[in-house]
Formats: sequence, C-alpha cells, structure tokens
Amino acid sequence: QVQLVESGGGLVQAGGSLRLSCAASGNVFSINHMGWYRQAPGKQRELVALIIIGGSTNYADSVKGRFTISRDNAKNTVYLQMNSLKPEDTAVYNCNAKDYYRDLDYWGQGTQVTVSS
Repeated sequence: QVQLVESGGGLVQAGGSLRLSCAASGNVFSINHMGWYRQAPGKQRELVALIIIGGSTNYADSVKGRFTISRDNAKNTVYLQMNSLKPEDTAVYNCNAKDYYRDLDYWGQGTQVTVSS
C-alpha cells in the first residue's frame, strides 16, 4: 500500500508561483510513475506532469515551460513547481503514484489551486 499526502495549494494572483508537494509512504519501491493531475469544475481531469523512476518527465503542453516536476528520493517526495500561473490553472490538483506492473494507482487527497486574474 502507498499513501500520498499533498500540500502547497492556495490562492495566488496571476503571474505568481506555488510549489506543490506530495509525500509518499508505504511501499514506495513499487512506484514507477508519479505525476500531478488536475481537474477544474466542468472539465475532465488532465495529466499536468509526470516523472518516471529514472528521471524522465512529461508535461502537458499548456504548462510546459512554466511548471517543473521533480523528486527528492531521500524524502519520498515529488514536487510541482508552478510559475507564471494563469487563471486557467485553477483546479484541484491530485498527486498520483502508479505501480505500472501491478496496474495499481494511488491518489492523494487533492489540493486546491486558485489563480486570480
């Protein structure tokens, strides 16, 4: 079992920055991918950023160049540094951890990010 605890959401003005954190505990060695998803009211959940064990990353086109996903393996924590925030970034952000080989997904509780114009 893997547990994910998120923090760092909040209210910022457009152009500001936030740093989301997701601390994983439990059987962290089973995790292959970690990523951040977001969902705004009335919209589908979308993948924002993904980091794979080994360090490769993927980003949604809408956040590329503004957001950075990173890991601190010693702390079992993944971060999402969000810069140049736009109102369109307003959403509930959920951390996801995936055990690819067991086809298991783990989710954090979600953290609200609100960007005012």
